[in-house]
Amino acid sequence: MCGAVWKWLRIGGLEVGAKMVCVGVGGRRCIVCCLWRRCVLLLPLHACRQRHDRDSSLSLLKSDIAFAISTVAQFSQDPGPEHWEAVKRIYRYLLGTKRLALTFGAGKQGLEGFTDADGASQEHRHVISGYAYILDGGAVSWASKKQELVTLSTTEAEYVAATHAAKEGVWLRRLVEEVFRPLVHPTPLHSDSQSAIALTKDGSYHACTKHIDIRYHFICFVVDNGSLRLLYCPTEDMVADTLTKALPSVKVKHFAASLGLCSI
Repeated sequence: MCGAVWKWLRIGGLEVGAKMVCVGVGGRRCIVCCLWRRCVLLLPLHACRQRHDRDSSLSLLKSDIAFAISTVAQFSQDPGPEHWEAVKRIYRYLLGTKRLALTFGAGKQGLEGFTDADGASQEHRHVISGYAYILDGGAVSWASKKQELVTLSTTEAEYVAATHAAKEGVWLRRLVEEVFRPLVHPTPLHSDSQSAIALTKDGSYHACTKHIDIRYHFICFVVDNGSLRLLYCPTEDMVADTLTKALPSVKVKHFAASLGLCSI
């Protein structure tokens, strides 16, 4: 499949290396141009709201800042000085990681997904869920979003997050099958919640989960028909953890590399 990915990216006019494919989403030219065009250090505070939609598009190119972008975007209607400082920190991080690029072909071949949810640690008490799908060692889809409901347990939060990830996984499977070849085996979707995994298989914990809306049980249908296979992944190896909460620098770098962001 790796060779097919290279061919696909060549058609798109992207840079192809000898051993891997490098997409310059974090390249020096892109980041410096972004900083120069927006005049980050000179923009007044009231411009923060006007730049929200354009800056949010950065999270589509840089998976390692998806959580930071989604967090500051919540205050775009009425930003304060602390929010502006947070935005400047994001741009400083981009400037410091300008040599990172999304790479394909250097890791595990095939499509696999990761899903995670935080512990409702923010003031609004809504859980932040995130997922990431990796194809041949490079991230092809990711998201960091606030759940639309207030969950009552960690199991429910992880279960809802897995359902959102499953919807994206089904679409990605169809895309890969259409572009490359049919996928014979279920796509692995990793979660660090064993209780949520058990809930998708046998409907256990009924007394604590019978209130969950029926649409969130879509994950059970996907697992039953063989499209996805939910697997346990320890928290220290959970790539989607960087999409749900702020982490120390060491973990951020580790998960960025797992998402295929490598120095070139």
